[in-house]
Amino acid sequence: MSAQTLDDLLSAGVAGRTVLVRSDLNVPLDDDRKITDDGRVRASIPVITKLSEAGARVVVMAHLGRPKGEPDLTYSIRPAAEKLRELSGLDVAVATDVVGEDAQAQAASLHDGQVLVVENVRFEAGETSKDDSARQELAARYAALTGENGAYVDDAFGAVHRKHASVFDIAAVLPAYQGDLVRDELLVLKRLTEDPERPFVVVLGGSKVSDKLAVIDRLLDIADELLVGGGMMFTFLKALGHDVAGSLLEEDQLDTVRAYLARSEAGAAKITLPTDVVVAARFAADADHEIRPADSISGGSIGSSGLGLDIGPDSAAAFAERINAAKTVFWNGPMGVFEIPAYAEGTRTVAQSLADTKAFTVVGGGDSAAAVRALGFADADFGHISTGGGASLEYLEGKQLPGLIALEGN
Repeated sequence: MSAQTLDDLLSAGVAGRTVLVRSDLNVPLDDDRKITDDGRVRASIPVITKLSEAGARVVVMAHLGRPKGEPDLTYSIRPAAEKLRELSGLDVAVATDVVGEDAQAQAASLHDGQVLVVENVRFEAGETSKDDSARQELAARYAALTGENGAYVDDAFGAVHRKHASVFDIAAVLPAYQGDLVRDELLVLKRLTEDPERPFVVVLGGSKVSDKLAVIDRLLDIADELLVGGGMMFTFLKALGHDVAGSLLEEDQLDTVRAYLARSEAGAAKITLPTDVVVAARFAADADHEIRPADSISGGSIGSSGLGLDIGPDSAAAFAERINAAKTVFWNGPMGVFEIPAYAEGTRTVAQSLADTKAFTVVGGGDSAAAVRALGFADADFGHISTGGGASLEYLEGKQLPGLIALEGN
């Protein structure tokens, strides 16, 4: 059964109706609570705007961070809501609670075209509860904000892998529709997994192999080549018998990685590892650092205490060459500690090669999206920048995602 779409809802008419929209406003904040990457807010604007312009009274639900099921202003949705107002030009109000007196009063007084953002849904313990009845009770309170003839739109692809009240249970209470952002993310992910144009090259980085075990397992059977960088590369290098000095290492994953390498040798996707590494004396911007061969990281002047913090220039150039030869590229995870300029060049080179290639390119959300924007690249430089993060990876793993199941069963 296919999900009903936003177009289906708009065709039915939304003027004068209150529509509950689950958006993804989970933006990163600095210590001053300033947004460091507004990509998710920008991605949420089109659906909210479509509904507003069609005369709907829009109530937006979203989470930010990981509060513990009670109000915590450190995680207030307000900075994201204010950014939504600034970027969209819409009439956006912000409630001081999620389903309490202020949210109820403001939702009831909305006029056609107005938008209300309620507080962080994770301020409510029922949102993430393992108890079905607790989530269902909260979902009923969400639905009550819409009054009679309400509707629900899920436009938060980054949350569809969560069995939460605002993602899963609400779709059983209100007529539920798939937002355009969810639709577009699914189209891209299906293009990657069902019939990718080949060669299909996957670039994987980030700190830990354990974060990507299942996706590596599946991509070995789908992709043509996996380029491995970031902190996770050291577990691969160690699995090959190389000394990785003081670099990040997951000892408990060595056998798993050896099995991946064996599968690659036996005919699965080719696994390509860095041949050189930027090694630092300590984790700091002003630390002494040098470029070392990947098979002798501890052999230089820094010695056995050195930390590998980026792929080296030869590796970056080789990765760029492989990307340039591809027809489809999926990238998830930076190549090094891109926040520090001395260890950003590997990530910059990969990003530039994705921007330059004629291949269909997908940047897989989270740290990768933040990295390309922090390094000065525009979203338009890439075929698609996912808002999905964990949801994208779980889809690529082949998992059934609760939010998608809820929409299809509505």
